[in-house]
Amino acid sequence: MPLTPEATPKTYWLEHAWLGSHVASGVSVETADGRITAVRTDTPTPPPGAEALRGLTLPGLANAHSHAFHRALRGSVQVGSGTFWTWRDVMYGVADRLTPDSYYALARAAYAEMALAGITCVGEFHYLHHAPGGTRYDDPNAMGRALLAAAADAGIRITLLDTAYLSAGFGDPPNQHQLRFSDGTADAWAERADGLKGAEHARIGAAVHSVRAVPAGELATVADWARLQQAPLHVHLSEQTAENDACWATHGRTPTQLLADHGVLGPRTTAVHATHLTDEDIALLGGSTTGVCMCPTTERDLADGIGPAVALQEQGSPLSLGSDSHAVIDLLEEARAMELNERLRTRTRGHWTAAALLRAATADGHAALGWDDAGTLAPGALADLTTIRLDSVRTAGPVPRLGAETAVFAATAADVRHTVVGGRHIVRDGTHTRVPDVPTALADAIAAVRG
Repeated sequence: MPLTPEATPKTYWLEHAWLGSHVASGVSVETADGRITAVRTDTPTPPPGAEALRGLTLPGLANAHSHAFHRALRGSVQVGSGTFWTWRDVMYGVADRLTPDSYYALARAAYAEMALAGITCVGEFHYLHHAPGGTRYDDPNAMGRALLAAAADAGIRITLLDTAYLSAGFGDPPNQHQLRFSDGTADAWAERADGLKGAEHARIGAAVHSVRAVPAGELATVADWARLQQAPLHVHLSEQTAENDACWATHGRTPTQLLADHGVLGPRTTAVHATHLTDEDIALLGGSTTGVCMCPTTERDLADGIGPAVALQEQGSPLSLGSDSHAVIDLLEEARAMELNERLRTRTRGHWTAAALLRAATADGHAALGWDDAGTLAPGALADLTTIRLDSVRTAGPVPRLGAETAVFAATAADVRHTVVGGRHIVRDGTHTRVPDVPTALADAIAAVRG
């Protein structure tokens, strides 16, 4: 069903609300046409006709990096030892079996799980374009349109980051699994991507899968397409040291330097992971105000390492967060993990305030996906809200009065009570209003591709 904003004026009364710098109690948020029209902080009780959201309400959360089909891998890739590269072989097996219909079902269920976790917008890093063997569907964007429909029916916004994926490695053609990812050339990728159009709930962006998957001579084509469209551009960057070594052997440069040489970096670009960087890499990313999306639960699940997020932010890179492989779908855990990982690495505490971590999960995450009008509780912003209950075993205690610490350092996705998108309730009292039985939807969709 289409995701359309609520046109009728409506008032939500927030028991407690995070307003960007502090928590206020008794806040009225007035909405119309899917946007916030007024925020009033002088309402100790619900006004007549207002809908009460009890708990702590935040701006909707933005999941800036997702591979929807990876949700089918959760719980089945933890046996024995291995690396990212052995995990990738299992992932290819799932990718080989997906069709537009089965991908829609799996993505709809995964996006519904995101809504239950308070996520109102997802950045889908989409490279599964064609049928197995690389044959084009009659509609060459059938897989991408399945994702757009899945997000609408799950009730969340999406930025479809249509991804160029042209080679298996530096100078190597796609392998048998990767044939369905490839358009052959960046020009052919751009021609196909031109056929995708946004909608009320959807925006179209671009992605370079990685410097190993897009030859150096093709990088500028993807970057130019994104620039012409004024669209966000994302790229997997230095997730693995093996990629860094291969890039240096081929080009005598790091992946970051190669991207800079070909005009990929800049304020519309987000580098995902950015785990294994040199000091020069960090300066290039920060100096160009290239954003960085950290995915701590996936990075730890795949034993990738801990990226230099503090140094990147200090150099000027805005930070966002993503659930990536969906080992966990919990943006509060991603925010918490970024700080806790840094504590383990440095053996010191307090690298980010709760407010800064929450900004990465809201305003900066939305900006990375091209939704600059979301992620705040302010007049003119999209009416996307996430309410966390304060009476669970994790959050019970003093009412938060100063900051967002309860949300970031105590709550989990299981504590989300309400999710509102465009002024419409998508999750009410912990139940999805469009996909009533999300666990069954997930189980059925995963069984269809895993057996």
